Amino acid sequence: MLGKLFCGVVQQGAWTCMDEFNRINIEVLSVVARQIMDIRMALMRGDSLFNFEEKEISLNASCGIFITMNPSYAGRTELPDNLKVHFRPVAMMIPDYELIAEIMLFSEGFAHAKNMSKKMVKLYKLSSEQLSQQDHYDFGMRALKSVLVTAGALKRAEPGLNEEVVLLRAMRDSNVPKFVKADLPLFHALITDLFPNLEVQPVNYGLLQLQIEQCIEKKGLIKVPSFIQKILQLFEVLAIRFGATIVGPTGAGKTASYEILRDAMTELRAQNVADDRFQKVNVEFLNPKAITLGELFGEVNPNTQDWHDGLASKLIRKAAADESKDK
Repeated sequence: MLGKLFCGVVQQGAWTCMDEFNRINIEVLSVVARQIMDIRMALMRGDSLFNFEEKEISLNASCGIFITMNPSYAGRTELPDNLKVHFRPVAMMIPDYELIAEIMLFSEGFAHAKNMSKKMVKLYKLSSEQLSQQDHYDFGMRALKSVLVTAGALKRAEPGLNEEVVLLRAMRDSNVPKFVKADLPLFHALITDLFPNLEVQPVNYGLLQLQIEQCIEKKGLIKVPSFIQKILQLFEVLAIRFGATIVGPTGAGKTASYEILRDAMTELRAQNVADDRFQKVNVEFLNPKAITLGELFGEVNPNTQDWHDGLASKLIRKAAADESKDK
């Protein structure tokens, strides 16, 4: 596939940028190194035609190949030396989180962005240092950005609220659901230190909470407040992110929590509640551990060069093809 890509790039004189390049397996990278070496040698000789992958093709000298990568990450390979020599390295610095947060807060309509960005970045820095080290914790740029976008949406929804309360609610809604029990008091202590004398009122979920309680009764389960809170947290997380993982030991209520949220949202949509967040929910199941990567995401058949969709891609296509407005 990379051979085909390079073949088109050099004939067109186009530029290509390959992101996360070092996710490719090391044995594939060595073949890529040979392909790039062939192209580079032809460029240095000034050829207009050259042999590439056993056929003669034209070469447009304006072509360019760029790669981006994160070194020393899990699941990434280091580039072999024979590939490194063909590229000019450009190093990147860690971005200034505070400045980015400040600019984003201003653009979301916050008046006191400078002071708030300082506190927010400080909270994330302290959290990453003082809370327990869990694999699913993320206090990086992506997590920061999702909080800022959430804060902006909250600000627009309730323009009269104190700005610090809005930011605090956004940080609480997007972080608290993923913390393990032992880290919750630590996180609340950090918030109290950074935002003293600030009281955030609990959110009133109104119809959603009532519907959740009714669905719990229908299932013959007990309305435990912490269980209801977890279901509401799942609702909040899915409003911020388009992917979420529910983790916990057997019998913790993982399946029950998403099933009750599904039933509650579907029921509220059936009652024509005027809130776009409540939709009919379809649930599809697949076990990714039981199939190969190609069967999950799709792959090219090496013999026929045909593309076959995987299970996940089929489910996505099926969802995209369903044009009903309320699902």
